[in-house]
Order: sequence, then C-alpha cells, then structure tokens
Amino acid sequence: MASRVWIGLLAFVSSMMFLASAEEGEHVLTLDHSNFSDTVGKHSFIVVEFYAPWCGHCKKLAPEYEKAASVLSSHDPPLTLAKVDANDEANKELARKFEIQGFPTIKILRNGGTNIQEYNGPRKADGIVSYLKKQIGPASSEIKTAEDVSSLFDEAKIFIIGVFPEFSGEEFRNFTVLAEKLRSDYDFGHTLDAKLLPHGGSSVNGPTIRLLKPFDELFTDFQDFQVDAMEKFVVEASVPIVTVYDKDPYNHPFAMKFFYSSNVKVMLFVNFSDDHLDTFKSHYKDVATAYKGKGVKFLLGELEASQGVLQYFGLEGDHAPLIFIQTNDGQKYLKLNLEPDHITPWMKEYMDGKLKPYVKSEPIPEVNDEPVKVVVADSLVDVVFNSGKNVLLEFYAPWCGHCKKLAPILDEVAVSFESDPDVIIAKLDATANDYPTQTFNVQGYPTMYFKSASGKLLQYDGDRTKEDIIDFIQQNRDNTAQPSSVESGLLKDEL
Repeated sequence: MASRVWIGLLAFVSSMMFLASAEEGEHVLTLDHSNFSDTVGKHSFIVVEFYAPWCGHCKKLAPEYEKAASVLSSHDPPLTLAKVDANDEANKELARKFEIQGFPTIKILRNGGTNIQEYNGPRKADGIVSYLKKQIGPASSEIKTAEDVSSLFDEAKIFIIGVFPEFSGEEFRNFTVLAEKLRSDYDFGHTLDAKLLPHGGSSVNGPTIRLLKPFDELFTDFQDFQVDAMEKFVVEASVPIVTVYDKDPYNHPFAMKFFYSSNVKVMLFVNFSDDHLDTFKSHYKDVATAYKGKGVKFLLGELEASQGVLQYFGLEGDHAPLIFIQTNDGQKYLKLNLEPDHITPWMKEYMDGKLKPYVKSEPIPEVNDEPVKVVVADSLVDVVFNSGKNVLLEFYAPWCGHCKKLAPILDEVAVSFESDPDVIIAKLDATANDYPTQTFNVQGYPTMYFKSASGKLLQYDGDRTKEDIIDFIQQNRDNTAQPSSVESGLLKDEL
C-alpha cells in the first residue's frame, strides 16, 4: 500500500532531480520480451533501463547512457548496459514484473537476474561509469590504515563501517550480506581496529556498526547484527531529523531517502527568504526531535524548489507557509497560511487523531454536458456509487498517449448510451484528484472500472475498442437501477 501511495510522487521527484533516458546506440543492447530472459541469464552483471519513447527525461539521458556503455564495454571485464521500451504493449509484462512505475527506471541485475537492485547513481556519462565500476568490486572495503579511511570516507555522504574482532563469524557474515544488499545506496567498509573510526572508537566494545552522516549527531552506532534489524537501522538513521528539499544537489539524496521511507511524512513548505524562516526552522526541528523514533519523518521544503511537489498534491504556493502530512494508507492532512507557533499544537492534534483528512479535488464542473461525464474527487461518491446507475469510469492522465487514443473511443461509447438513462460513461483525472486507492487499483493509465447499479465493481481488462467496451457494459450491467451505498466496509473508511 505504501509503495502505491508514493509511487506518483517518487516518479515526479526523481524526474526533477535526475535527467535520464535511452535512445538507439551502438553499445547499448536493445532487449524486449523475446530476448530479455536469455540475455540477462548470461550475465553476472547487467544494467537495464526501462524507458518510454515519449518521455522527455528519457530522451535527455540517451547520449550519456550511450557514452557510458561505450566506455564500460572496454572495461575488464566488460560491463553491459541495455534498455527496454517499457511503453511497448509487448513488453508490459516485463514492466509489471520489475514494478516499473515511472520513466526512466534503471535496474542493476546480478547473477543472471536473480538479484535485482535499483540504480541510484548519477545520470551523466562519467558518473555512470564511476558508479558502476564501484558496483562490481567488493560490497565492503577493508580499512587497515587512516589513509584507507581518508580515501573511502566522503564527509558529505553516508558511510557505514563495521568493526569486528575478526573477519569471520555470524556478525561479519550478516554485515557482508547487508553490504551486498544495500551497496547501490550506501558505501561500506570494515575494519579490525576501532581506533580508525572517524569521531573516535574508544566507546566501541564488541562488533559494532557505525553509520557516519553529514548531519545531526554525525554518527550513530548499532550492535544488533540481524540483517533485517541492520537494514532498518541504516534506512532510518540515514534520514536527517529534518530533511531539506531545495535546489542544492547535496540535499537531493537525502530527500529521496525521505520519500522512499515507510514512515508517516510531514512536509513544511516555506519561502526561504521569509523573515520568520529561522523561527520556523527552530519550532519545526523541536517538533521533529520530539517525535523522533515514533514513525514520523519531517521535511522542510523551499517554496520555489517545491512547486512540483505542491502541484502533485494539488496545492498552491500562495497558501504558504503550509504544512502537510501524508500517511501510508493515503490519508492527507493540511494546514494553510501557517504561523511558527501553529506547528506544535497542530502536530499534537494529528497524533491525537483529531484532524480531518484533506482530499485533493478539482472543482465540480458547473456544466457537464459532454458525452463522457467529468468526475472529480468531490463528486466521485455521488456520480459513481450513489447514483443508482451503471457507471464505466476511466482513470486517466492528461499527458498519457494511450489515454488520448482512448478518448474518441469512449466518446463513441458514451454517445451509443445517450438514450439509456441507466448508464454513465465518465472519466477522472487521476493526477488532479484523490480517489480510494484500496478500492481502485490504478497502476497505470488508462485504467477503467465498471460499477453496476447494484454496486458490483469490476476492473475492465478487455480490448480498447468501442464494440468490446459496449459488450462488457451490456454483459455486466443491471437493468433495474438501484442506488448503492458507501455507508459500509472499506470504501466508507477510505472516503
């Protein structure tokens, strides 16, 4: 559920931070459903980009990706870069298998594709080359001297060091498993000498993990060597008490970790030239510190840099300063025109369960006389669930090419039912309106659902032709319209 709630925002944030893509190139392998498994199965290490030809960000990476592929083809051993057109209908099953939710997405596949990791590195050719060369070496580097620390440790990045009495035993084996699992996100080292630890190792007794970071308390130690516990520690400790989201590239990796975390997310958006900025920062950090370890993470967004994020949530910069909460079950909470001393009591109201959720919705159309009716979040219940009609509802995105192709077909379907008072053909812009995600499983656009007059809900998975859609409606409709009720079950809870 959490991944579905955040996938749209993550795709957007990723595209804002990184420019990426794939085009035809001599050194980049072109894969599809017919040759993917065989090709990947022959490689112990291969990088695959899933792209869409229409994606502007994808087009911008093409020359960089090709340059990197050319350089890495001469590496010893050669490293292979490949690409898949995930927008091609024939490759959609591949895209589903690898959980491709936005473009471009790059995956590192190891051991014939049995080990899959996200590529979270640079998008310029030199950066791609350096990052991938590092990915094929040991997941954790041995630290023997202070010079080793200097060469490996970048004070602007997160670095994880394991201290052991010997490089054997369960603790060390689990540490190497963790390093291999998270190597695409973090740098790892291991040592026998605690004195080599940055910030001193006098307090270290027994096997210890030290996570070094360029914020807050600068380092955190941990001594539970169960793999799951170590992973949870690393993910949580690598997010600042307050993550800053602005135009500074230094802050981008931490912002991405914030959005990828499974915690409840609190976001404060302020104009950084505001006279009260320091007061906002002080109050906000106090609240974030008070809730540390309680499953809540905090982000401070610079207003100008955050326009895309605000737009995603249907918010306007004119309402700033504003604070926003997003939970993993899709609930949102919002306070506009915030004052610094509002932060603490508002957060207490949220924690006490006293806040009313916010729903993003376009205005209900004053005129709605086109064949395909426009539905928004605020009219979804009335039009779809409480109308007593048989309703075919399309979830679409304005930029979606497949949606544009479907639009005239849906118009024809709607015209064919114009004289039938029991049938409604409707559409909802899923980028501008919230909808109950546990009721409607929208993984791509367009997605169509049919709700019969008696309340039966079905997802349409047939061909997108006028005849097939009409046949589906006729086969599943109720001839006698009876209003259904949302006053029960999961839907009521979501709405």
